[in-house]
Amino acid sequence: MKNTNNIPKPINEPILSYEPGSPEKASLKKRIQELKSNKIEVPLIIGGQEIKSENLSEMYIPHDHQHILGSYHKAGSKEVTMAIEASLSAWKTWSKTSMDERAKVFLKAADLLAGPWRDTINAATMLNMSKNAYQAEIDAACELIDFFRFNAWYAQELAEHQPMYSPEGMKNSLELRPLEGFVFAVSPFNFTSIGGNLPCAPAMMGNVALWKPASSAVYPAYFIMQLLIEAGLPKGVINFIPGSGRDVGPNVISDSNLAGVHFTGSTNVFQGMWKTIGENIANYKSYPRIVGETGGKDFCVAHESADIEVLATAMVRGAFEYQGQKCSAMSRAYIPTSIWGALKENYIDQVNNIKMGDPEDFSNFMNAVIDKSAFDSIAEFIDFAHDSNDAEILTGGKYNDDKGYFIEPTTILTSNPKFRTMCEEIFGPVLTIFLYDPSEWDATLALVDSTSEYALTGCVIGEDKGALLEAKNALTHSAGNFYINDKPTGAVVGQQPFGGGRASGTNDKAGSMFNLVRWVSMRTVKETFEPPKDFRYPFMNEE
Repeated sequence: MKNTNNIPKPINEPILSYEPGSPEKASLKKRIQELKSNKIEVPLIIGGQEIKSENLSEMYIPHDHQHILGSYHKAGSKEVTMAIEASLSAWKTWSKTSMDERAKVFLKAADLLAGPWRDTINAATMLNMSKNAYQAEIDAACELIDFFRFNAWYAQELAEHQPMYSPEGMKNSLELRPLEGFVFAVSPFNFTSIGGNLPCAPAMMGNVALWKPASSAVYPAYFIMQLLIEAGLPKGVINFIPGSGRDVGPNVISDSNLAGVHFTGSTNVFQGMWKTIGENIANYKSYPRIVGETGGKDFCVAHESADIEVLATAMVRGAFEYQGQKCSAMSRAYIPTSIWGALKENYIDQVNNIKMGDPEDFSNFMNAVIDKSAFDSIAEFIDFAHDSNDAEILTGGKYNDDKGYFIEPTTILTSNPKFRTMCEEIFGPVLTIFLYDPSEWDATLALVDSTSEYALTGCVIGEDKGALLEAKNALTHSAGNFYINDKPTGAVVGQQPFGGGRASGTNDKAGSMFNLVRWVSMRTVKETFEPPKDFRYPFMNEE
């Protein structure tokens, strides 16, 4: 549908290269040093005011965990109550603010992020989340800019969807009302852009939000709040309440004004929230909208017609970019025995050329995993494979947390298609490979479909068009984002709306109008110009 409003049709934000000698590389490196040398104390932001609690926690650098970036105040029950009250107060005005005026705030935020805030958000992401410059650029800068710009466009598109017909003598119209109450936005550690989008997408539609960022990624989230304030976001529209899940979540979810949950994180947490909402359903003023993206056990199935170089590169990038800490990261691969010999040589050669270390060294492809808990969990999977009779470590297999939480890019070859690391989510740089007989193509597709409870992303790689179509059809419900001859990561706003089914979430497609429609409650209005003045209908007349 043609957009007739004033919002310019967006294009994806260009990705800066950070090549040697480029001005953006010099500028980013300078900003990294500035942030490292200046410890900050991050407050809660409630009703536009900086609030300090009695409970603080430190923010550190995962690849140098002795380096403290600062501390942040943690919300408790008192601060949650304050945030709810502030949001409900802001709702009275923000929910009545025109869509055009709301869009101006987020379009301004996009312009600021594309310009003077780009280095700060990218540097904060590199430092606190241990992302290399490219991973930070495509996430913290480009994707968040895209979310802001595309959501404004999609909101206008939604507003244009009106009833198809108004007979003579009346007018029918459809209004997009914000939800009554507040939205609870709970964001993960691994994507700065998701952190920004979870509260901002509902806010774009006139809602107010309580934002609880992941405790291990409060640092970049705080800078996003500062960016939004500079962009003109009114006080109380988004209230920033970092803290532990056990202190924040139950107090928020039990409130009768809860109108929705916008969540990205672990499956267990999301299911627990859903269960609690169900148990409290009679206490709410309305049925809360529950939107969530959770885990993944993302696959690559290769056909024997696959290009070896394409396949090997997709495996390396898909499994090991950002240390495999993407819900879309390739975690299991099904490789035909007929091409394994050639693929193994190419793949291992690529993995052996991966450099790992501090993201300030731009030659490093991999960096550290996020924290001690993640490190220990991933290491336990690797140790399990080491000790198993039906698995072999092909690459990596070592880890060290003396200075930073570093885990080598680890590849496991198993003879058991239901081996633990083929089935369970790991969320780290571990790829497990199972070899299959090419004559068992159909059975292998069925195996891919049935192995995991998740259905987030997956890819098929091959040159045989018939086989690609067979895989696409057989794996219809195995992945909400499906890739043909590409790695299963790297969804782009406006190009590949993101989300999965089964245990991977509600598949409401972040980066599309289908997500935004979840944050409105529509009202149909019928206006009759010449209303009837007699209750009798023509059929009642005497013949």
